[in-house]
Amino acid sequence: MMTPRVAAIHDMSGFGRCSLTVAIPILSAMGVQCCPLPTAFLSTHTGGFEGFTFLDMTDEMSKVADHWASLGLTFQAVYSGFLGSERQIGVVENFICRFRGPDTVVVVDPVMGDYGRVYQTYTAAMCSGMARLAELADVITPNLTEAALLLGQPYETLPAGEAGLREITERLSLGGRRSVVLTGASLAPGRTGAVCFDARTGKTEAVQTAYVAHEFHGTGDVFSSVLTGALVRGVPLLRRRRGGGVRPCLRGADRDGRPAYAGGRGF
Repeated sequence: MMTPRVAAIHDMSGFGRCSLTVAIPILSAMGVQCCPLPTAFLSTHTGGFEGFTFLDMTDEMSKVADHWASLGLTFQAVYSGFLGSERQIGVVENFICRFRGPDTVVVVDPVMGDYGRVYQTYTAAMCSGMARLAELADVITPNLTEAALLLGQPYETLPAGEAGLREITERLSLGGRRSVVLTGASLAPGRTGAVCFDARTGKTEAVQTAYVAHEFHGTGDVFSSVLTGALVRGVPLLRRRRGGGVRPCLRGADRDGRPAYAGGRGF
């Protein structure tokens, strides 16, 4: 049986466990070949650092895609995350259309912000373009900030509670055409998790776990990478939604007193 292959379109940070530095080992450990297509190279990720370097890889991305096409490469998934420029959105759209096969799963992690704030490298035009890119996805994995941006409404106006979170998730599904995993969804104090809509079954379910009261950058990348790896291995969305591998890493890092920018233990 051929090893499943994923085209991972993300940035690479020299320091800080996130994006490609977690996607590559996680997918590899799950028996999936990760083919990285870097969108940018940064000296560090953008969370908690000042003065980081940023190398835009837009011009190389189309060249890489051309070479891969000339080799006849196919992918069981296309998995995109942080994008480095507005122009890259069109590049990724073209890549998806070019390499999407009948059994290819397109996972878009619409990385734009968190805690009600847009990341400093993202412009309003990039956020609009990300919403357009997400329309091509089979599965999206936004947090609440990104959900608000995709829906075009202020973060503060998002409905709360389980009914509200289910409403957000179902609105993001584009009438049931795409699956949604809404992350950072809390249904009760001290609890956090995800609300998931599965386009194949039409069902919406929530899963919760104990909240680790410490912020670690890269947890969303870990979650989405595990999810992508499971999907290409044939695991149904509503079975994989639990993301059980993320919380033990966070608990270990919290016990170690690791700084938030360094990432959790094991990723």
